[in-house]
Amino acid sequence: MGKVYLVGAGPGDPELITVKGLKCIQQADVILYDRLINEDLLAYAKPDAELIFCGKLPGYHAMQQETINRSLVLHAKKGKTVVRLKGGDPFVFGRGGEEAEALVQHGIEFEIVPGVTSAIAAAAYAGIPVTHREFSSSVAFVTGHRRDGTREDIKWESLTKGIDTIAIYMGVHNLPYICGQLIKYGKAPDTPTAIIQWGTTPIQRTVTGTLATIAAIAAKERIENPSMVIIGDVVRLRANIQWFERLLSSSAAAGATS
Repeated sequence: MGKVYLVGAGPGDPELITVKGLKCIQQADVILYDRLINEDLLAYAKPDAELIFCGKLPGYHAMQQETINRSLVLHAKKGKTVVRLKGGDPFVFGRGGEEAEALVQHGIEFEIVPGVTSAIAAAAYAGIPVTHREFSSSVAFVTGHRRDGTREDIKWESLTKGIDTIAIYMGVHNLPYICGQLIKYGKAPDTPTAIIQWGTTPIQRTVTGTLATIAAIAAKERIENPSMVIIGDVVRLRANIQWFERLLSSSAAAGATS
């Protein structure tokens, strides 16, 4: 019997993977990887490792979740060392819990290797700390869509009244609805809001506005997923401590003059 490692690849910058996660890639016989991982990481795999793409696009899944679960079990039962390589952290909207349950049901040994999740990393690369002594002592991670396609079961009132910083994954398509619900249940319309697209990568883009204006700004700027939406007063800090996009601009300027 083989073993499965559910590995978080981090948010996009390949250098943000953990040391343990990288070791798992190097030792794997089979790697099942998602769309949002940085494929540069696959260069660390053994030459004879089997690489299986099982990413998901909006409205299209290269491999259904149940098929992924069966594939993990199948390869492990063949005695293989299997890595399930997932963007961000496997247990933060990554379906790692479902995969772990499937492995337990079939008696497959496994380990969880946490990764840097996008809410923290993308915000940090945009110069936004999700917590701050003066602005935020609590943060909530929220999915912008639900498995069954409904959005009514997200507890909007609790988010508006009990959480300082709200980080929304994959929320761009439902952004007008999300902002409307937060305002409806008491969040101030002028609450600072940012969207970070392709966070931690060389094509990162960040737009800012308020809860009342950000949906229109995102539409005008043609912001799409993958993006993180950060809502809260911590967004104000970006004006002073944004660093990554300045670094990209400096590198581009240096390249233009060289």
